[in-house]
Amino acid sequence: MTAHFRPFQALSRRALVASLAAGALLPLGAQAAPSTLAIVNAQIFDGVSAAPYKGALVIQDGRIAEIGPNVRPPKGAQVIDAKGEALLPGFFDVHTHWTPAGAPAITPKIADAYVAAGVTTVNDFHQQPESFAPRREWLSTLTAPHVNFIARISTPGGHGADWADEATTRWVDTPEGARAAVEGLAPYRPDAIKAFTDGWRYGSAPDNTSMDGWTLKALTEAAHKQNLKVLSHTVTTDRGAVAADAGVDIIAHSLQDRPIDAETVAKLKANGTFYAPTLAVYEPVKPGQKPPADPDSPRAKQSARKFGYALANVKTLKDAGVPIALGTDAGMPGTVHGASTLREMELLVQAGLTPAEALIAGTATSARAMNLLADRGTLEKGKRADLVLIAGTPWTRIEDVRKVDRVFIDGQVAFGQGAVRSPANDKPTLPARKATALIDDFQRADGRTSLDTLRLNDFDGGRDRSMEVAQVIDKGDGDLVLSVAAKMAIKAEPDAGVLLPLSRGSVRPVDASAFKGVSFEIRGDGGPYVVTINTVSGPWTAKVTGQPTWTKVTVPFSAFARAGKGDGAWTGADLLEVGVGGSRPAGRKLWFELDDVTFN
Repeated sequence: MTAHFRPFQALSRRALVASLAAGALLPLGAQAAPSTLAIVNAQIFDGVSAAPYKGALVIQDGRIAEIGPNVRPPKGAQVIDAKGEALLPGFFDVHTHWTPAGAPAITPKIADAYVAAGVTTVNDFHQQPESFAPRREWLSTLTAPHVNFIARISTPGGHGADWADEATTRWVDTPEGARAAVEGLAPYRPDAIKAFTDGWRYGSAPDNTSMDGWTLKALTEAAHKQNLKVLSHTVTTDRGAVAADAGVDIIAHSLQDRPIDAETVAKLKANGTFYAPTLAVYEPVKPGQKPPADPDSPRAKQSARKFGYALANVKTLKDAGVPIALGTDAGMPGTVHGASTLREMELLVQAGLTPAEALIAGTATSARAMNLLADRGTLEKGKRADLVLIAGTPWTRIEDVRKVDRVFIDGQVAFGQGAVRSPANDKPTLPARKATALIDDFQRADGRTSLDTLRLNDFDGGRDRSMEVAQVIDKGDGDLVLSVAAKMAIKAEPDAGVLLPLSRGSVRPVDASAFKGVSFEIRGDGGPYVVTINTVSGPWTAKVTGQPTWTKVTVPFSAFARAGKGDGAWTGADLLEVGVGGSRPAGRKLWFELDDVTFN
């Protein structure tokens, strides 16, 4: 399910066809409904025809009602004269990360960046499934592209599991585990599954965490039973062959360790695998960046060599008939949202596609890869009116994709002249809800807090991670408490602990300004322990101790200090999570028990 630009009652394609048959839509020349919009005199690149043509397109109720060289606007229609401009389907990026570490960093501004670039649909790989429902709600209030939410599965210690707990990325190592993971994710209604299949860290570490073929095949089969596509993080040629054998639908990265061989190409083609090479994230010197100080350094030379393989492998696969889709990995360092989607089309041309083929990759092929071509990706009668007007001819000069003039999402102008942008795009978050006193008394044994949110294990990231077990246990008198025990990884400043989200998926902030601080009962190995309050503007921390006997601790908000990067003063009005954890020397153990966490 996708998040829409604005709530509306759009006809399904079947309903639209029935309406046309019954004459419910007015013929050309008749009086049009106020919602009718006509774009005339455009050079139309519909993603279907062999060449662009001059024509018109009529939009009614968020769908394309008419399109063609001889179409005339109905009477009363709002008319846009697009003389000298190109009309294309909205662009589709199958690989993005809406992460607070990206650029832009917050959801409304990320949405702005994509809309301004003519990107009307994206896949987001970043967020925990618990956040899907509240983020869909949030996006429905924004001027934003349609967003597909992708649930993540990796191996223990594998990429994607090296910084997250299983609330964000499920860990599997067997076919049985893979099937259970997909079934466990289904209630969150993901739009697809991402499988981290490749343990090779771009040549910087050995391949010791790859997902075996049996597990990957079980994962894809289970996902397909749920009508979910599987996209894989796969970056080596050998693992590309494994992905094809396992039935992966889309390889969402470049195979870049060597030139792709004919046998792997044949497997990808036979499986019908789509290929989204995310060249934008691998470009050695990204737009706006300075070249490396030493272009002959081992790192710079390795980056250039892998990018060369990535470019060449796109051309090989394209020539063999493997469908090329568009993905960027935007949100990763130096890969900005919106502009990187346009840069990806330029890089596809650099790799050997024609400009028209690059446009098809970024529209029809990406929609087809996600099984959405019946709804979008081309300009055809009955399809969703997600469109972009460009002041140029990008099918002859791909750089013209940057000349975005107007963007339409669900038939409404979302960017450019006549756009009505949602006021919510200027707010960093959803409106805060008033906090309640009780955060968690641990009486629920299902892993959820008293606020009905999913507890998160919060421990250090990296290939070597601290081992943590957090579970609800009986205090001895029938009262349930949370027990956290961990063995520290062999690294500097390892840590472990637990976070208690104050709203589902930590999406909507809460306003705790009516309270003075946080209190809880704790016992443990002595400490010190760190109490963390994560806010929209960053984390705040305070230290406490916890002896082997139960002690009630009260920490006033005034005792918290800003941790890490961030700015602004404490307000208490934008809280996301409350956590308790700690660090011990490498290889040592940490433990504590926690009860009755409240605002006071």
